[in-house]
Amino acid sequence: QVQLVESGGGLVQAGGSLRLSCAASGLTFSNYNMGWFRQAPGKEREFVAGISWNGGKTHYAASVRGRFTISRNNAKNTLYLQTTNLKPEDTAVYVCAAATGLTARAHDYDYWGQGTQVTVSS
Repeated sequence: QVQLVESGGGLVQAGGSLRLSCAASGLTFSNYNMGWFRQAPGKEREFVAGISWNGGKTHYAASVRGRFTISRNNAKNTLYLQTTNLKPEDTAVYVCAAATGLTARAHDYDYWGQGTQVTVSS
């Protein structure tokens, strides 16, 4: 079965950085566009960043553009999210997802991971 397993979350001070990873199995990773979403307590899930199947196209939420970078390594079936200059409002569970289209809409994604917690202290 398809598995997306996130790692790399943790507790970091404001201004710090984390590199999140998402290891994919059970699917042909290079056939899928990928995305990162996040959900904070009491808030709706929101799109963070997306990347095309070959890494040639990326798009970001306005709130993270310039601070976060999405990338992928198809040889390793792994998706990444490099986060920098983290802010307390970035605190959330970060989840990776796979879609056949390049989209920011959650309902267009076919497969989801369980998430990794990112907590940013002020």
